[in-house]
Amino acid sequence: MTGSDAAADRDDSNVDGTLEDLLIFIRDSRGFDFTGYKRSSLARRIRKRMHEVRIDKYSDYRDYLETNADEFRYLFNTILINVTSFFRDIDAWQYLQREILPELLTTLDPGAEIRIWSAGCSSGEEAYSLAIALAEVLGIDEAVKRVKIYGTDVDEEALRDARTGMYSAKALEALSSELRDRYFEANGDKFIFRSDLRRRVIFGRHDITRDAPISRLDLLVCRNTLMYFNVEAQSQIVDRYHFALREGGFLFLGKAEMLLSDGERFEVAHMRQRIFRRRGGVTGTMQTPAAPRLDIGLGQEVQGAVKRRMLSELALESTPVAMVGVDIDGKVAVANSQMRNMFGLTQHDVGRPLSELEISYRPVELRSLIEQAVAEHRVIRVNSVERRVGPDDIQFFDVHVQPLWSGDGPHVGVIVSFVDTTVSTRLSVEVKNKREELETAYEELQSTNEELETTNEELQSSIEELETTNEELQSTNEELETTNEELQSGNEELETMNEELRIRSGELDEARGFLEGILSSVGAGVVVLDGDLRVRSWNRGAEELWGLRADEVRHQLFTALDFGLPTEQLHDTIKHTLETGHRSNPVDVPAVNRIGRSIVCAVTCTIMDGIRDAVVLLMEEQPVPPAAQSDQ
Repeated sequence: MTGSDAAADRDDSNVDGTLEDLLIFIRDSRGFDFTGYKRSSLARRIRKRMHEVRIDKYSDYRDYLETNADEFRYLFNTILINVTSFFRDIDAWQYLQREILPELLTTLDPGAEIRIWSAGCSSGEEAYSLAIALAEVLGIDEAVKRVKIYGTDVDEEALRDARTGMYSAKALEALSSELRDRYFEANGDKFIFRSDLRRRVIFGRHDITRDAPISRLDLLVCRNTLMYFNVEAQSQIVDRYHFALREGGFLFLGKAEMLLSDGERFEVAHMRQRIFRRRGGVTGTMQTPAAPRLDIGLGQEVQGAVKRRMLSELALESTPVAMVGVDIDGKVAVANSQMRNMFGLTQHDVGRPLSELEISYRPVELRSLIEQAVAEHRVIRVNSVERRVGPDDIQFFDVHVQPLWSGDGPHVGVIVSFVDTTVSTRLSVEVKNKREELETAYEELQSTNEELETTNEELQSSIEELETTNEELQSTNEELETTNEELQSGNEELETMNEELRIRSGELDEARGFLEGILSSVGAGVVVLDGDLRVRSWNRGAEELWGLRADEVRHQLFTALDFGLPTEQLHDTIKHTLETGHRSNPVDVPAVNRIGRSIVCAVTCTIMDGIRDAVVLLMEEQPVPPAAQSDQ
C-alpha cells in the first residue's frame, strides 16, 4: 500500500458521506445501485480503481467520472469480481446432481416444466453447468423439452459473453473430455455450447436488490453473491428469494453463505454444501376448552372457571414474550405487560381498533398479516423485523400471527407475538459478516492469483516470442550481410558500366556533333522524319530556306506544318519510300521561300541507313524557268 492509500484509509471515517454521494451519483446516472454493498469491501475496490487513475478523493473521482464516460466500465469491472467457472466447488455440484435434483424431480408431475434461476451468473458458466447437470439426470431430449434456466447479472459485459456460449479450452478444464464433446462443439480454438440446450437458457440483466424476482422456481442458485451485501440488503434479497421459490423449492448458496436467522422459512437440506429447502406453510390452531356445564355443582364450577381464568391471565401477563390479542372486529382484546412496556400500550388501548394504534403498522404492517393468517388458516411468521428505538439502537423481532378458533370451529380472533431476537440476530449477523469478509478476501485472493497466473502465462509467451524474434533477427542480419556484399559487388559492376557509358556518351556526343556539323554545312535543306511523319531533325539549310527554326518544328507532324512548301504533294512519295525502302527520284514542287519569293523545290526522299522507319528529305532550290519569271 502506498502512502497516499494509507492516508486515504485513515480518512475513510471522515469521507463516508462523500462515498455515499459517489454511490448515489453512480446509481442515478448509470442505474447501478451499490448502496446495499458492504462498505468495507466496496470502498476497497473503489479505492483500487482510484489508485490506478491516481486520484485520492471520492469527490475528485466523481468529477473524473462525469468527464470520462468510459471510466464507468473500468470501475464496474473492478467492483464486480467476476470469478466463476464450470462446476465450481465440484463436491457441492456432485451432491446437487446426485441427491437434490432426483429428489426435486419426484415432487413434479411428469412432463412439468422445471424452472431454475441462476442469480449473479457472471459470464454464464454457472447457468450452463445447471443445464449440463439437468441433462445428465433427465437425458438431453427430456431436458430440451422441460428445463428453463434464467441467468441474470448486473454486468452487461459479462452477459454479452454469456449469450455467445463460447469458451476457451482452459475454461472447460473442469469438464471431462466426454462431457465437453457431448455438450460443446469446436469452433476454431474455442468451444460453443450445443444449440438445442442453449435455447433453454435465457440471459438478462437483473438487479437482485431492486428488481422483482422471477417466480414459481424449483431451484434458485445464488452462489458467492450474498456475501458482498450488507445485512439489510441480504435480508431484502432473501425475502425476494423466499417469494420466488415454490413450496419445497431448493436454494443453493455459496460455501461462505448461511441462513442462520431464517430457520422458520428455510430448512437445511445439506449444511456442508449450503443447500436449503423452502418450508411449506404451517397451519397452527389453538383449541379452547369447552364451556363448563352449569347444571350440577354450579358454585364449584364457577369458582373453578374463575381460578382458571385468573391463571390464564397471570400466565399471559408474566410471559417474557410481548403479546397482543385482537378480536374478530379488529379491536385490541388483550395486551400483556411486555407488550405495554415495550411498545407503549396502556390499558386504555384495550378495546380500541388496532388500526388506530401505531403498533398496527410499526415495526411491521400487522393488518395485512392478520388478514393473510385468517384467510390461509395458518401461522404467519416474519423474521428479523427491525425496530429503531433511538438514534443508534435497533431491536430485532420475530413476529408470529396466530389465528384462533373456538372449540366448535368459529374464528374468534388472532394473537400476535413479538419475540425479541436482538442479541441472537446481532451475533448471527456478526458471524455472517466475518465469514463473508473472509470469503470476500478469499475471492479477491483467488482473483489475484488467477490474474497472476494469467500474467505469468503472458510473460512466458512473451519470452518465447522474444526468443523467436531474436532468432529471426539474427537470421535477417546474416541475410542483410550477404545482401550487402552482393550490393557492393553490384555497385562495383555499375561503376564499371557507368565508366563505359561515360566513354560511349562522349563518343556519341562527338558523333552527334560531327553529324550536326555535316548537316549544317550542307547548303540544301535536310529534314529527317520518323515513321509517323513527325520531324526528328531540321538542319540549318531548312531554316534558311523556309524560315522555321528547328525547335519550332521538332516532333511536329510534317504534313501539318504551315510554311511555303505544299507538303501534301509529298505525302504519297514519302509513304512509297517508307514502304519500299528505295530512294525516290527528285520531285519538283512549286513553293515560296522564307522571303516570299516563288521557287521550285526539288525534294528527294531516301531511307536512313540502319533505320527502317525513318526517311530523309533533301530539299534544293531550283532555278525558276524564264517563262515563270516573266509571269511574275
